[in-house]
Amino acid sequence: MILIALSAVILPLILLGILNMPANKGMSISAFIVLLEGYFIWKMPTRVLLASILQSIHKSLPILWILFGALMMLNILQHTGAIERINAGFHTISADMRLQVLLVAFLFGGLIEGVSGFGTPAMVTAPLMIALGFTPMAAVTLALVADSTPASFGAVGTPLTVGLSNVSEKTDFLNIIGQHITQLDLFAGTFMPLILIFMLTFLFGKKDTNHLKDFLVLVPWALFIGIVYSLLALLVSFSIGYEFVSILAPFATIIIAIVSIKFKIFLPKSVFNDPWSTSTQTVNTDNKMSLLTAWSPYIVVILMLLATRTIAPLKEFLTTNINFSWKNILGFNQINSDWEFLYSPGTLLTIAVLIGLLIQVKSLKSFLPNAKRVVLSMRSTALALMVTLIMVQIFTNSELNTANLPSMPMYIAKIISKYLSSIWIIIAPFLGQLGSFVTGSTTVSTLTFGQIQADIATKAGVGKELVLASQLIGAAAGNMICVHNIVSVSSVVGLSGQEGNILRKTVVPALIYGLLVGIIGFIFTLFI
Repeated sequence: MILIALSAVILPLILLGILNMPANKGMSISAFIVLLEGYFIWKMPTRVLLASILQSIHKSLPILWILFGALMMLNILQHTGAIERINAGFHTISADMRLQVLLVAFLFGGLIEGVSGFGTPAMVTAPLMIALGFTPMAAVTLALVADSTPASFGAVGTPLTVGLSNVSEKTDFLNIIGQHITQLDLFAGTFMPLILIFMLTFLFGKKDTNHLKDFLVLVPWALFIGIVYSLLALLVSFSIGYEFVSILAPFATIIIAIVSIKFKIFLPKSVFNDPWSTSTQTVNTDNKMSLLTAWSPYIVVILMLLATRTIAPLKEFLTTNINFSWKNILGFNQINSDWEFLYSPGTLLTIAVLIGLLIQVKSLKSFLPNAKRVVLSMRSTALALMVTLIMVQIFTNSELNTANLPSMPMYIAKIISKYLSSIWIIIAPFLGQLGSFVTGSTTVSTLTFGQIQADIATKAGVGKELVLASQLIGAAAGNMICVHNIVSVSSVVGLSGQEGNILRKTVVPALIYGLLVGIIGFIFTLFI
């Protein structure tokens, strides 16, 4: 039975990761097999399976809408020449791609995660990195890996506020969890910049260069950025609250990073005299557009996301008007799908694109032709996303069965905890990763496993807050390997069909991150 319950995890790993099938085919096979298992083994009624399929199709729409907004942002910035100006602006800070990956993927992406979440950061930063000269494979892989540490506090703390709502809704309790997350990440998340630079130099560096040397010279600066980010996150969680960790920490660290580059702090001369790059493209320095004008769509979207997530009356208006959410699908109150259209990052991205066009070229004529091209380019992605979500929703809705079985994820968690409760603090982040790998969400992973993590912690005599913090960090790291995140980001940069190759590259850093958190958590239990 445990292998059947794990099939939603094992099948994508085999079909995409080992057999290198494109997501359309691999996830279609996975969804079909999980559907058969749900019907014949878990005894899920036909109406539950149909409701799950309808839920999956509906859930794919807001994700595709975000993808549309991200693709439109890229297309319009290319059309107006703003991408060239942004590229030139980054080169004035540093032409070294090792520095750029932290500025764009980790810090700028972290800021977008803090105000938005929902898979938006990688979809925004990957095309921006391509404009800077990164290969599509490098851009996607690094954008996914970078969208991990900040995701514990994504969308103004949603993984805690919503993800832990089954455990507790008390603000004091959630703040304690947030503080534990930043304490663990002080010893684990600090190494994320180092991991990104290691991956860039060793996986995507030129064959005729000394990869070890290229990596080692940036170790001091990468550790400096990691420590600064982690300390700022710790400071915000203790002094302000968990909601603003992934907004203030990356924003302040961006400023410190740029200052450190300008004054050559912890950086070798080679970064400035002979900057590291695999790009052969030339930078257009003739573009007369101001840097502020070029960045205006990104500035607008960040300001709108921040306002809509922090101003209560505005948030209430946007979440209650033009609401396409579908509740009680086919009469099942557990089967729902939310799409608050005005509140969606996709809507705000699209509005930012329109404002950007008016600012940059004072015309909206190019919007519709670009929108048509974007929609046509999303067809294969839509199919891959829908079949992935069908597998996910059957997996998560499997508690609605006539065999008197717990849901598949709960069955997995109970079997694992039965044999591994003595070392649960080390296992906890991997259960969080498992949840995100299948569901594609830090929040949903925590909603699914939060209560069982708390119960196991109590039985094992380990601090509940520490275990839940490990769950959240693991769930955030699961963003690296989540199939529908990979499908979405791949389509933005034209890598549809390469999902298995990307998964093989992101699974190792995800496991390393989980192991670091588990080991640090175990050490904490010896002293707390």
